[in-house]
Amino acid sequence: MPQHPDIPETIHPLIRDRWSPRLFDPDPVPDETLWDLFEAARWAASSMNEQPWRFILGRRDRDDTWDRLLGVLDEGNARWAHRAPVLVLAAASQRFERNDRPNRHAGHDTGLAVAQLTLQAIAHGLQVHPMGGFDGDAARSAFGIPEGYEPVVLLAVGQPGRPEDAPEGISESDPSARSRRPLEETVFAATWGEPAG
Repeated sequence: MPQHPDIPETIHPLIRDRWSPRLFDPDPVPDETLWDLFEAARWAASSMNEQPWRFILGRRDRDDTWDRLLGVLDEGNARWAHRAPVLVLAAASQRFERNDRPNRHAGHDTGLAVAQLTLQAIAHGLQVHPMGGFDGDAARSAFGIPEGYEPVVLLAVGQPGRPEDAPEGISESDPSARSRRPLEETVFAATWGEPAG
């Protein structure tokens, strides 16, 4: 597991150990493990308990769903994601079911569900690489996603792969070299831009 010297020890290991690999082992993920991931997502918080997220699951060793998900990725992502044993498209309902009003929290709530899915994956020794580089209209067409639902993110899921198995031109960045904006640039008090700490 990669080391992250800049992440405080007080941060939970499931968060410290999260990274977004581009190299995956193509071995299948057991069904019971996959259902744990979706069960974790199911229990995410959401505005008015709407649970706006929906997932399309593609398993490389099953049917053509995986191939169609791979087909909506942009070329840069498809070059490495083709080794991931699992691809998942997350979509969000843009309106509340209870009153048909716009749900401006749908993307946030779907993000929470994806985060919980990701943490559960890490607990199983897997990693998740979220991708925004895909054609949402192509996804809508390929899977019959109805109006009112917005494709949000496409996930590659699996065991991290070995550098020696990398496709030509793809190298794995060092996960310990991740960086983040300092807290004083993101947590404000009194007025925008004034650090809270």
